[in-house]
Amino acid sequence: MPDQKMCSKDSGLVYLITGGCGFLGQHLLKVLLEKENKVKEIRLFDKHCDASLQDLSTDRVKVVVIQGDITDYMNVLDACHGSDLIIHSASLVDVWYRVPEKTIHTVNVGGTKNILNACTELGIQHLVYTSSMEVVGPNVKGDAFIRGNEDTPYNVCHEMPYPKSKATAEKLVLEANGSKVKGGATMYTCALRPTGIYGEKHQLMKEFYMMGVRTGGWLIRGVPQDTEHGRVYAGNVAWMHLLAARALYEHPDRLAGEVYFCYDDSPYKSYEDFNMQFLSAFRFRSLQMPLCLLWMLACINEVLRWLLRPVCSFTPLLNRYTLAVACTSFTVSSDKALRHFQYRPLYDWQQCRDRTQGWVDTFPMDTSTKKA
Repeated sequence: MPDQKMCSKDSGLVYLITGGCGFLGQHLLKVLLEKENKVKEIRLFDKHCDASLQDLSTDRVKVVVIQGDITDYMNVLDACHGSDLIIHSASLVDVWYRVPEKTIHTVNVGGTKNILNACTELGIQHLVYTSSMEVVGPNVKGDAFIRGNEDTPYNVCHEMPYPKSKATAEKLVLEANGSKVKGGATMYTCALRPTGIYGEKHQLMKEFYMMGVRTGGWLIRGVPQDTEHGRVYAGNVAWMHLLAARALYEHPDRLAGEVYFCYDDSPYKSYEDFNMQFLSAFRFRSLQMPLCLLWMLACINEVLRWLLRPVCSFTPLLNRYTLAVACTSFTVSSDKALRHFQYRPLYDWQQCRDRTQGWVDTFPMDTSTKKA
């Protein structure tokens, strides 16, 4: 028999998205507004707010931007009050030593604890957590993971604070499944593990572009040609979140306590080749470097980072960790999500490419890299 709370919410649900003004958060908002009919309010909780997102409210759905800190429990409690379902996407992503380890843990683990405690205190039963493929890998030992699924054995080996924190937070979320919340109801949780996300407003792709501009159009390359990575379009990640949230609310026994890889039909390519297919219009040129020299450069970058730390922040994209990950093939299957809640990509590869390319084409043209 369905909970009384569920019966009383047929008129529409209140969704809370943590990190709602960020890259993925804005894609989540767009998909929810376009594709979810059982929602009356979408709350975007973020430390760095974009108040203009409230202008996306419709006659049917109210969009509310709430400024707050995920590490402040009272902020979290206030934002969660009255919510029916939470998509917890707020996270600090860093593999370049730009953020102290303690800060990453406080946000990613401490923030998740705050969300879980708020759910318990306020009687919120449904939580979808945005995890990451890096909870599993790639590891720095170079062990490939080809078309793997959630049950595929893998030598998980975390060395950076970010994947460590995401693994800890995911474990907390899954362990909370089945616990009791205020009023005696049951909490239902699940976690999604996207592969490398791309799409409009993806800051890392813009950094890759800026690096090419700074070097006069030259981009150093050296990752083995047969390296494969699974990339997933942000709109499809958002769509999987919507489907998972809907199914968790309507059929909790099927998804509760489960974890799902998130991928679409984007082509398997190395990070370099994948990004370059969008940046080719800028006529960037590749400077092919032997892998051994690339490793040497990564080591030099880390020494410079350590030496310059007292006077400035030197955190280039290339370090030993990012190079190890870039050289390790890691591709996943989303078959489990298809079986459990009928996930298929909302956008096909052509649409994903066109949408992303349209955004990339707005980048400023440098005189040394302008189109022909």
